[in-house]
Amino acid sequence: MKAKVKRFGNKANYGIQIIAVGALTGLFAGVIVTLYNALAKMSEEFSRGYYGFFRENPAFIPLLFLALAAGAIVIGGILKFIPMIRGSGIPQTEGATRGLIRYKWWQVLPSMFACSLFTIFMGLSAGSEGPSIMIGGASGCGVSDVLKRNATVRRYSVTGGACAGLAVAFNAPLTGMAFAFEEAHKRFTPEVFVCAFSSVIFAILTRNLLGPCVGVSAGACFTTFAFAEAAYTDYMFYVYVLFASLLCALVAVGFYFLLFLAKKLFSKVKFWKGTGKFLIPFLIGGAFALITVNVMGGGHDFISSLGSLNEKGEAIDTLSAVERVFSSPIWATLLIVVVLKLILTVLNLGAGVPCGIFIPMLAVGAGLGALLSLLCIEIGMPAAYSDILIMICMATFFTTVVKAPITGIVMVVELTWNFTFLLPAILGVAIGYVLGALFRTEPLYDKLLDGILAEKKENEVKHFVTARLRVTEGSTAAGRTLRDVLWPAGARIALLQHGDSMLIPDGNTDMHVGDILTAVGETVYETEFLELLEETVGELLDHETVHGGKPPQTDEMQHNPLSEEPPEETED
Repeated sequence: MKAKVKRFGNKANYGIQIIAVGALTGLFAGVIVTLYNALAKMSEEFSRGYYGFFRENPAFIPLLFLALAAGAIVIGGILKFIPMIRGSGIPQTEGATRGLIRYKWWQVLPSMFACSLFTIFMGLSAGSEGPSIMIGGASGCGVSDVLKRNATVRRYSVTGGACAGLAVAFNAPLTGMAFAFEEAHKRFTPEVFVCAFSSVIFAILTRNLLGPCVGVSAGACFTTFAFAEAAYTDYMFYVYVLFASLLCALVAVGFYFLLFLAKKLFSKVKFWKGTGKFLIPFLIGGAFALITVNVMGGGHDFISSLGSLNEKGEAIDTLSAVERVFSSPIWATLLIVVVLKLILTVLNLGAGVPCGIFIPMLAVGAGLGALLSLLCIEIGMPAAYSDILIMICMATFFTTVVKAPITGIVMVVELTWNFTFLLPAILGVAIGYVLGALFRTEPLYDKLLDGILAEKKENEVKHFVTARLRVTEGSTAAGRTLRDVLWPAGARIALLQHGDSMLIPDGNTDMHVGDILTAVGETVYETEFLELLEETVGELLDHETVHGGKPPQTDEMQHNPLSEEPPEETED
């Protein structure tokens, strides 16, 4: 029985639809994420104020820890009912963009909005960028659902919303778009570009329009850094970059393995049916926040304090704006902040606290860069090069852990609105990426997503589908290569018939009108899977489904080329 699908006429109409959905997503996500970041900034400032009160009045500190314990229990209880908002939300959003995860946007959006703000308010080392991506993605899902679009358009809309969320959080449109290609889909298609572009543009316009009303700056995130032009022609500076990037990447590798060790250990904590594990990051986070204000929130203020300019753009002594820990030397303060921030980020992710680790990772990298710049200055590096080295180490740490070099490079450039240190930044990021590969680290968010999918598999029954389809005029597939099409999640093109010839295609194989494709796939949603295949290719000729379990391995199937593993390039 053929599935009934809604036609869009031709590729032009389909493209217009994606642009329109992307624009609406950008408007909606722009409003929500701008408001969220304004409230996050207010929450962080408020928490700094009342933590200052407790430092000055230590007799009341037990009340603080009682409040933190109560907050941990509340968050743990909410996550029992809405586990989708655990952690930063980025792996879940990437899963939704790839069609691997579904969530109820009307449930995820307000719960992540409220819970992540609560963690910032409680003084934890919690960023707003990761939740901004999830909130933006949920906004895109909401737009597509309200407009009753299909699953393919929903994936584009979630992608656009996630890009818009990151772009609004950092006021960095190129970073948001790079996230779509390098992290969300790990591929480039015209539709992904169009949706990401339209969503980001409208989101940034909305942010800048609302910014003055809610206290959100329209400029660069980090304006306290000055970049000495002499560094780019001083070959000795590249030696310092090489040295600092190597040490920074080694710490990042250690951080990576600590994250997953923490997740493994926290999974064994069954106190109060698992809710008790949230007491650990909350109470330790409160204790560390009493030691130094620099570990609170995401780390924007800490990173800004590392620059050689003040908020007015006036030159100051190197690192003189960093708030000292117990009047310790600057190197000791930086070491304490980096260690404490790193521990808290590991604990938050390990326990699954709904808060961002995106900007805390950048803060750790920037702190390491400041420490290493002090060391390099002692060796002989001019102090004027310090700001550049800090930014490069920040990008290196991020890239080593996340394995997203393009996003890392574009991000530090956009955060400072300075393109002149691009070449040394590329060198540092390349070192971090290669060192991560040598230690066989996987992209952080991909590995976290794999863990979430492994949990889901225990409760899902999948169907094995084989379908034959004909490419028709005006379809998405006509005239394209396999890799340029966003296929339904789990679909692979196992065989292509062109006239009298048949071949097992790869990602570079062209599809022409009249070609017959044989698609195989594993899916929970059989009807939707077939509908999306038909809409993408054109005409569904016939299909066969094996419901649940593994498909039977008969003699015929063993000799059938459709039962063989198709080339990796065609995997969605």
